[in-house]
Amino acid sequence: MTIVAEKNEHLAPKKPARPGKIKGLMEGTVPELQPFLPAEDLIGGSIPYVLGLEDEGVWNAAAQSCGTERVHYCYSVDEGRCWYLAVPSSALASNPDSWCPLAAALPGNSEYWDRQTVYIYEQEGAAAALRWDQETGRMQVFLGASRTLLPRIQSMEANFVTINPEVAKPVPWKNMALQRERLSRMLIRVLFLSGIAVTVVSLLVWVGAYTITNTLTPKLDKARQATAEATNQLMISATNALQSNTDKHLARVIELLNMTSGFGGVLTRYEVKANDSVEWEALIPSAVQPGQINAVAQGMESGRVRVKGTN
Repeated sequence: MTIVAEKNEHLAPKKPARPGKIKGLMEGTVPELQPFLPAEDLIGGSIPYVLGLEDEGVWNAAAQSCGTERVHYCYSVDEGRCWYLAVPSSALASNPDSWCPLAAALPGNSEYWDRQTVYIYEQEGAAAALRWDQETGRMQVFLGASRTLLPRIQSMEANFVTINPEVAKPVPWKNMALQRERLSRMLIRVLFLSGIAVTVVSLLVWVGAYTITNTLTPKLDKARQATAEATNQLMISATNALQSNTDKHLARVIELLNMTSGFGGVLTRYEVKANDSVEWEALIPSAVQPGQINAVAQGMESGRVRVKGTN
């Protein structure tokens, strides 16, 4: 028994696939998908459903089954499992904007009835069938020439549904590599635009700071003048103080040297105190009285008398 599926809710015109799904995930509107049945290497199966990891899990299972990471796949989620079809990307080299009508029979899709039904699609002498093993519950995909495959499938004791691609809702292929390339391009674009934005903001800040510096220069003329006057006055005072004290003490040192050397003595110390008082020491012969030079004896040292004066 063969049943051609015709559901009223799917009689509306087909819409083009969303941009970014097919043909390298390029920008713009993707052409309308055409039904195409891969001649070989079409596989099907199911994996446990993990929320948020559907694409990664299906792609990993399909890549292992096809022996290559470059695979196209589609899937549906039903009863806690992801049901998928996959094919090596090279099999779609001549049909990039296509979809497999057999995918419409995956659980949850438009042509699915139940797991007791065998779903058939035929195109240009080739045929494919999708069924579930009643003992194991595993999904099985059959491919082959129509003249050999259809008699074999129709000999099974089951209901049959022939998929009509004009009525079925298209299920576009997905490709993980193309999705990653799209994300890479988006990331590069964001980084490029972010760099431009940062550069523009930096230039604006620099221009603003330069403008503010030139227009809002503080008026420091009076402060500079007051500082210069105070500095000059301080330098004059320091110079006067240095010159007067130096000349005074220099003359006194010369006087003491002449006086002590005249007695055969030696001036050993001349110190100016913080209060501008003077204290000096000298060694004179014992024959000389300290009072002669206005000094006070402090003791003997090396056969001479150590004296100290304060003027």
